[in-house]
Amino acid sequence: MIITLRLAFRRTFIGVLVVILGSLCSIPGQAADLAGAKIEGLTRTVLAVDTKLSPGETIDLVRWSMALDASEKRHLRGRLETTSSTTGIVGLTERIRCLNASGATVSVVAASARNHEGSDTSTYATPGYLPLYADLLFTAPSAGTYTCVLQGTAYSSLPGGYHLTAIAGSTWLEADETDRTGARWWQNPACESDDSAGVCTYVGGGAARPHAWVFYDDGTPVYKWQAHPDAVSVSAQANLELTTCYTGTASCAASMEVYPRGKNAVVDTRFEFVQLNTTGHTCRSNSVAARRTITDDAHHAVGYSSLTEVPIDPACGTRTFLLRIYVKHVSGQTVKIDGIQSGITSLTNGIAFNNFN
Repeated sequence: MIITLRLAFRRTFIGVLVVILGSLCSIPGQAADLAGAKIEGLTRTVLAVDTKLSPGETIDLVRWSMALDASEKRHLRGRLETTSSTTGIVGLTERIRCLNASGATVSVVAASARNHEGSDTSTYATPGYLPLYADLLFTAPSAGTYTCVLQGTAYSSLPGGYHLTAIAGSTWLEADETDRTGARWWQNPACESDDSAGVCTYVGGGAARPHAWVFYDDGTPVYKWQAHPDAVSVSAQANLELTTCYTGTASCAASMEVYPRGKNAVVDTRFEFVQLNTTGHTCRSNSVAARRTITDDAHHAVGYSSLTEVPIDPACGTRTFLLRIYVKHVSGQTVKIDGIQSGITSLTNGIAFNNFN
């Protein structure tokens, strides 16, 4: 079989890509002008000028400041859409980072990652344009003004010059305008990019598990969330980041690498938000399921799940809920369930919300 030079070139350099979430240089002010808009209880700040993401630099794209009381909560969602200057594969990481008045990072950093598969990629909704989303529930540790920043990083072992471009208008940061009373954040345990210690959760063949429950049996302390007494319903969402473990990748424990690159992976996922009864067992289960394919070209891929306006059943006798994600390997590569990196950056997380009207 004849392989084109471009595909061979692409495969030569993808093997050393990793999710880079460590101490990269952060460069503010690259985004030039910003535009803000009101959207049904949210403030959306939009990137107004296309902005280059050069290799190895973390670029501040959009920022938003909020004056908060102690323990006040805000849900932030970021969207980063990029194009690429090359047909080769380039890693992309998006982060939401909140800073206090002295410029120190506060609480957890939310992140999503995926490889941009090239300027000629036709599998995205808009060919060549890759969108990523990240979500953060920020809780103010004390009264003060906090600035939250949407950041982007491009990285690869490709030779020569290349860059990604964050697209104006479709890159933005949203923030609640009012307190998210009683909302709760979930994140799974530590799982470094290379997992040299072999502590991450894997599903697949060989030494991996056939299935796993995120936030339930993956080392996360099981948390039973109480809906607010005045809530009329509840909502929940989760971002699940998975990485394929092909032979020679720098992103998995060696014992989990079974197949050569190109096998891809298929997994079934089910996001559950379960109302418990007075004995602590399931009373009413709310769920959404999906089958996901993660290609070795994409390598890292985040899936988004949500359940909105879930009724609180008084017959259950409690307002207690359990949030979890079931992940089952179907075929292909073993996948790593990404977790906390560098002690602060979360790639897999969930949020529960109270709805008061």
